[in-house]
Amino acid sequence: MTRTIDGTRIDEVLQAAVARGAVPHVAAIAADADGVFYEGGAGVRVAGESDDPVGTSTQFRIMSMTKMVCTTTALQAVERGDLDLDAPVEEYCPEFAQVQVLDGWDGDQPRLRAPATRATVHQLVTHTSGLGYWFWNEDLVRFEAATGVPNVVPGSADAFKAPMVADPGTAFVYGINTDWLGKVVEAVNGGKGLDQVVRDGVTGPLGMDDTMFRLDEQRLANCVTVHVPGEDGTWTSAGEILNQEPDWWAGGHGLYSTPRDYIRFERALLRGGELDGVRILAEDTVERAFSHQLGDLSFPEEIPTADPPITDTMYAGPGWTWGHGLMINREDVPGGRRAGSGAWAGLFNTHFFIDRTTGVCASIYTNSLPFITKDDAWKTYQEFEQALYAAL
Repeated sequence: MTRTIDGTRIDEVLQAAVARGAVPHVAAIAADADGVFYEGGAGVRVAGESDDPVGTSTQFRIMSMTKMVCTTTALQAVERGDLDLDAPVEEYCPEFAQVQVLDGWDGDQPRLRAPATRATVHQLVTHTSGLGYWFWNEDLVRFEAATGVPNVVPGSADAFKAPMVADPGTAFVYGINTDWLGKVVEAVNGGKGLDQVVRDGVTGPLGMDDTMFRLDEQRLANCVTVHVPGEDGTWTSAGEILNQEPDWWAGGHGLYSTPRDYIRFERALLRGGELDGVRILAEDTVERAFSHQLGDLSFPEEIPTADPPITDTMYAGPGWTWGHGLMINREDVPGGRRAGSGAWAGLFNTHFFIDRTTGVCASIYTNSLPFITKDDAWKTYQEFEQALYAAL
């Protein structure tokens, strides 16, 4: 039986976050193995332009919350025997052999070399291949300016020309690994597009009809826009940022979803890979996803911003690691999730976590930049989690 809680304090957190301008709008949802027990929202779909209230059926760009969905399709291929996580990436995507390491600069020219070892698929899954994102790496910002190679957001295939910033297996570097993983997934599925692989393996079986890479006209009209701070300090709509006709379906950031849809995916993981009689992953596969997968490497306690309008510095602190597609806390969060919970977030300020010890999963959504600003979106995440656990 689904639990019941008094969600008054959670409602107040969401309403206060919008009222003080921490977020332009917000929706949140929480569930256990049996079903959803909290839903709430505050604010409107387009600040200053719309009266449409935001709720758990509103469409959001979930950005890097896409990564665990893509990772799931890779793990499904492993279970079928079609994919070896320890194999070099280039065995599935020969073009990956052309990726080099950015080893320094000769004036304004990047100095590139071959990687010391061949990156494996497992290193894509764990962000240890050496591939990065521009917003957390100054060298990639400089590389884009020097070469014109774009980042992944515009949807150009030229983004795959970006170099590694460390040798494979030497550091956790959060980056475009899951975009490459999406290409691997397509290769082991006979060239089928990632959109169809996701639909066949995850969203279709779980009844997630509002989760997709490109929205139809009706769903687009139900979608929030991305918001940025205006000159007067209030939120202003930046409209649609993602390319609606990209060169490839982005396994790292491409999905749109609703809180009600994505919670079904969370619940399936909470339940060990099954929901409503449909199994998307084996229990032991889920167990590995929620376990330390970095070997002797450490998850960074702090990742400095290289692009402040896009993201704040990530202040994770000690006690975190990475599993298969999930950030794992190795210690209890005071007043919040228990040790061993899996979580991640999206660049436009969406966040989810799955606490298998407590038996709950939850997520919170807005679409705004910068990402994880310490006193705004990040604080709202934390206040939501604290209010949720207090209600439990």
